Amino acid sequence: MMVIRPIREDDLADLYRLAEQTGVGFTSLVADNKILKNKIAASIAAFNKEDIDQPYEESYLFVLEDTETHNIVGTCGLLSTVGLNEPFYSYHLGTITHSSRELGVHNLHPTLVLNNDYTGVSEVCTLFLEEDYRHSRNGQLLSKSRFMFLAQFPERFTEKVFAEMRGVCDEKGTSPLWENLGRQFFSIDFDRADELTALGSKQFIAELMPNNPVYVNLLASEAREVIGKVHKNTEPARRLLEQEGFRFENYVDIFDGGPTLEARIQDLRAVRESRLVLATIGQPKGTNEGTQYLVSNAKLSDYRCILIQRSTPPGSGLILTQEEADALLVKHKEPLRVVELSPYTSR
Repeated sequence: MMVIRPIREDDLADLYRLAEQTGVGFTSLVADNKILKNKIAASIAAFNKEDIDQPYEESYLFVLEDTETHNIVGTCGLLSTVGLNEPFYSYHLGTITHSSRELGVHNLHPTLVLNNDYTGVSEVCTLFLEEDYRHSRNGQLLSKSRFMFLAQFPERFTEKVFAEMRGVCDEKGTSPLWENLGRQFFSIDFDRADELTALGSKQFIAELMPNNPVYVNLLASEAREVIGKVHKNTEPARRLLEQEGFRFENYVDIFDGGPTLEARIQDLRAVRESRLVLATIGQPKGTNEGTQYLVSNAKLSDYRCILIQRSTPPGSGLILTQEEADALLVKHKEPLRVVELSPYTSR
């Protein structure tokens, strides 16, 4: 069985193994033991923080565990806010108008404007699934389990949430936008800029990046074409988010031009449609047929989320097998959160 749970200290080796597979441009998960240890420690502290008056850069990191092998095969995360301790930069795709009444010319020029508009906003992040497990809707479980957590603990997050998507780069990690824009101001390679960002060193962005609008039409065509586009390996993750209600609102990453998607948490399908029911442990009918459901417990530090399949929809209660109940760490009559898993055939 595949189970989502909070990360633990003894998951470090598995997390490092996953980080080695992510590649250039995946700044939220890098193969560095010190960074990963700090990330795990921050997550454990966040899950153990019981009283939250208002969100303040808590970091929640989840893993997907195969209970048969006890291997960690995926990870995903949530940040309660960004940009409060370290500045968070993005580009906004805007428009500047130039016109001449005398010449009868009226031109609209797309621009990139550096901003900190996502300061203080919650983020969904760090989604990665091992290639051998990209089947059986494991990708959906990994991505959408976070929305069940958002639904259960809304006080830990802001009203709006966003997701930065990995932008286009080639097999060597070369980004067309970086080569045409970023390199002109930073004079370093794309992977070095990514590395500095992953290490939390972002001051160089403010020091070297131009504050004036960048005219998109002045960039080479290969750079213009990737603005707002995702890396080929990120396309399934983008579709999953859009399926839940995330939308592109003209914000892109300053390095590779990858799109930023956003939504109001209460508008997300899994948040809006999920509901609390009581657990009953027994012998449910039709466990291998019918509709698939996301099911999570209502616990914080012991949060768990799984996929189940039922031929009839749950009522005020949900009958679980003993294996499902054990995976969710719930007993008879304990609360569960459940929502139908929307159709998505590829993952």
